[in-house]
Amino acid sequence: MANDSEAASRLINSKTAWLVVAMLVPVALLNYLDRQMLAAMKSSMMADIPDIATSANWGIVLGSFKWVYAGLSPVGGYVADRTSRRHVIAASLFIWSAVTLATAYVTSFPQLLVARAVMGVSEAFYIPAALSMISEFHSSQTRSRAVGFHQMGIYLGIILGGFSGYAADAPSLGWRWAFGFCGLVGVAYALPLFALLRNPQRPTQKTVHLSPLASGIELLTNWNFLLLVLYFTLPAMAGWVVKDWMPDILKEQFGLGQGKAGMSAVLYVQVASLIGVGLGGWLADRWMRRTSRGRIFVSAIGMSFFLPALFGIGNAGTLGVAIGFLILFGLGWGFFDCNNMPILCQIVRPELRATGYGIMNFVSIGCGGFADWGFGALRDRNVPLNIIFGVFAGTALLSILIVMLIRPNEKAADPLPE
Repeated sequence: MANDSEAASRLINSKTAWLVVAMLVPVALLNYLDRQMLAAMKSSMMADIPDIATSANWGIVLGSFKWVYAGLSPVGGYVADRTSRRHVIAASLFIWSAVTLATAYVTSFPQLLVARAVMGVSEAFYIPAALSMISEFHSSQTRSRAVGFHQMGIYLGIILGGFSGYAADAPSLGWRWAFGFCGLVGVAYALPLFALLRNPQRPTQKTVHLSPLASGIELLTNWNFLLLVLYFTLPAMAGWVVKDWMPDILKEQFGLGQGKAGMSAVLYVQVASLIGVGLGGWLADRWMRRTSRGRIFVSAIGMSFFLPALFGIGNAGTLGVAIGFLILFGLGWGFFDCNNMPILCQIVRPELRATGYGIMNFVSIGCGGFADWGFGALRDRNVPLNIIFGVFAGTALLSILIVMLIRPNEKAADPLPE
């Protein structure tokens, strides 16, 4: 009877763990849909708000979100480690959706900058809280798959955001309608999410909560964590440029309309990422049965795809060739993306994981903002794409070497049985 009761309890816990992931997938979708629409509707927004004027200014619009988001990510992670992650997630969704709705009414470059910056404030609290919540509900046997399933929502959001270019071109809709509609959907979903989402049960033993300074010192003196931060940052700089600038690149390089350029820039690469995150999560969880470095090996394999993909994107002569290399990039990104938080769980104890991921976001997205601005400035100066993406390809090679230096720490293992 005891064995039957334990088996039933494990089944219930497993269903709850996957239900939490399922509830968070739409939030992840909205999180990135609201971001990606800006890139896909660039032409319409710049025409409607003429004081944006230059590509460098547009890069500042893209970067303003990232710089604020990055700066507050460690704060968001620390709050999620110390308070209710359920409250943090629901409040974050509600506020950024309200800001998305407000973006439909901006009429000037400064107003757009403020809207994107405020959105960065609210969204900074979501990802660290969500991924740490998922990691607490899931053991090491399913963690990469669970994180990967959540990241699928991100890719679906990017895909839908890519199609927003068609909405911007439609006379009966337009870019303002797209922001208004998506904002209303997010506000509406925040209410049932708050009612249904539950926090994971924490270990019964007393947890010593460190101050922000002590938390930062423990993380920043952890050599493996510093390596992971660097590894998390270098590929993401190329990733942000691909997400934010590829619609504009394809439009200019191959003479596409805004709708087709946005769709081509995101559909293929994100479908490939969906496949990569599923395959990479499954492979990593299986490889972990043989070695504690299984997730690291799978992530390194994904990074090896970046090298030819980024070089190829910069040298593509036709749309078909460019799409082919974008698919390869997306597959590698999936392998990379589903294993970052699980690797963090192998080197940082549970009480600091959201804070750690927040610091990772701070460095990665902050650098991504500068990459967006720098790419726009280089485009204004007519620097060839093959040179820019060639540099990104070199960082991919360096990233492989960095991740292979990370060593899992048994002391960071979860206190609960797997």
